[in-house]
Amino acid sequence: MRGWRRLAGLLIALGLVLTTRAPSVGPDATKPPNPVDDAAGTPTPFRITVVDSKTGRGVPLVELSTVNGIVTITDSAGVIAFTEPGLMNHDVFFTVRSHGYTFPKDGFGYAGTRLHVTPGGSAKLSVDRVNIAERLYRITGAGVYRDSVVLGDRVPTRMPLLNAQVLGQDSVQTALYRGKIYWFWGDTNRAAYPLGNFGMSGAVSELPRDGDGGGLDPAVGIDLTYFVGPDGFSRPMCPIEDRPGPVWCDGLVTCTDDTGRERLLCRFAHMKSLGEMYEQGIAQYNDEKEGFEPMSRFPLDAPLSMRGQPLRVRERDGEYWYFALPFPLSRCRVDCKSLLDVTQYEAFTCLEPGARYDAERPRLERDPAGRLVYGWKRDTGVILQKEQNELIQKGVMKPEEALIQLRDVETDKPVLGHSGTVAWNAYRGRWVLIVQEAFGTSLCGEVWYAEAPALTGPWGRARKIVTHDDYSFYNVAHHPFFDQDGGRLIYFEGTYTMAFSGTEVPTPRYDYNQIMYRLDLSDERLRSVQTSAQPEPAPTQPPYP
Repeated sequence: MRGWRRLAGLLIALGLVLTTRAPSVGPDATKPPNPVDDAAGTPTPFRITVVDSKTGRGVPLVELSTVNGIVTITDSAGVIAFTEPGLMNHDVFFTVRSHGYTFPKDGFGYAGTRLHVTPGGSAKLSVDRVNIAERLYRITGAGVYRDSVVLGDRVPTRMPLLNAQVLGQDSVQTALYRGKIYWFWGDTNRAAYPLGNFGMSGAVSELPRDGDGGGLDPAVGIDLTYFVGPDGFSRPMCPIEDRPGPVWCDGLVTCTDDTGRERLLCRFAHMKSLGEMYEQGIAQYNDEKEGFEPMSRFPLDAPLSMRGQPLRVRERDGEYWYFALPFPLSRCRVDCKSLLDVTQYEAFTCLEPGARYDAERPRLERDPAGRLVYGWKRDTGVILQKEQNELIQKGVMKPEEALIQLRDVETDKPVLGHSGTVAWNAYRGRWVLIVQEAFGTSLCGEVWYAEAPALTGPWGRARKIVTHDDYSFYNVAHHPFFDQDGGRLIYFEGTYTMAFSGTEVPTPRYDYNQIMYRLDLSDERLRSVQTSAQPEPAPTQPPYP
């Protein structure tokens, strides 16, 4: 080992170690060796731009680290403003690393390059995308365009540095309500203190439209207008103050009440701890107070309610809200009276009507020929992948009887879907699933794409579209209201966090925040997931207008 190091040192001394991809250095690289250009002693930044080698677009969340451990990370424009005064006017080696992207290694196995760092100079690096989906930008948190602002660049959003004092936000829920996009998140971190908002945060944005008066193109960004308190910090949208504990909300739906007024509803869970609830119920948005108010409570053991990520569909017998957890196997009619009554919800399940899932004594419904009877049943539990696997292991369900058979199209290994969304896609002529995997190559940082001819499946072949190295990216959500080019381009986001990953060092600024991706459904690598089964007729009303 010592001999190898001596050899490496000798080669370096002789200038024989070559770096990969010689950078393009800006015209200011010949400035006199003075790293400090103003009276305040602030170095003029050296610009580093990291782009996707195929698209030329800047790549966010690319980590560049020096030999002595200085870590810098590209902002949402793929830009770094490097200002280390002691390294100005020197050759500096940067290791390049990014989830789902690669950079070539040199002869000693280092993935990086040497740049001549100068005040006001610049360099451009290209990374190769392994992910099928393209990382676009960070949606929430501080310093979204921090380095771009430092460099004096124009940025697309109104609040590029700090919006409503938010540093981090967990797990997005959205709803189209009264002509705007309503955004809601779980626990929210603030700048002033480690404890922030645990009563659901909220914001609104405009729908993208051609011409003036609309929201930003989702390829560019999202301008969020937060609901804030007197102190300017993102305030609780569903405060329940009689007992301590977080309030988590999901399953946002709209309906029309008896007066003809549109209403926005959600399920709320008032938590004692991470896995224990005080209570759960349904809350309604109060337009005057701009917040949710509990309307009713229902039992903690209720098998069905508005949960997960909903999608609205018109069937032959009327309109329904389906609830994806991540597979849309529960539903309720689209009227306020039904949605407020959890006994009116149905599950597409093979349990006997009225049964709950019990691994020790499973009550499966079979016909006289012994075949499982799947159907829409009220007051009955849902069977998802985890339960399916348990029943198969116990020998009470055959593998071919399982409704969800999500498998890697390349290796045929099973993929355990944990959270995600389903939406009709006109471009593919199928229902499409964006789903986060549990216990994949990372604990919960892998995202997959799958298709089915019907809402209830079969869900089979899947293709990985996003990967992470020992980091979490959970509760992913596709936003059909952003679909472009007839559904060819779709947009989804998720929570990027070190939680549950085993990683001990959080990514500065990015950790515990929402990151947007774009997926091109014309990518040849996605063709193999399409089933030969004929799809059901396209819905007469898509999930979103």
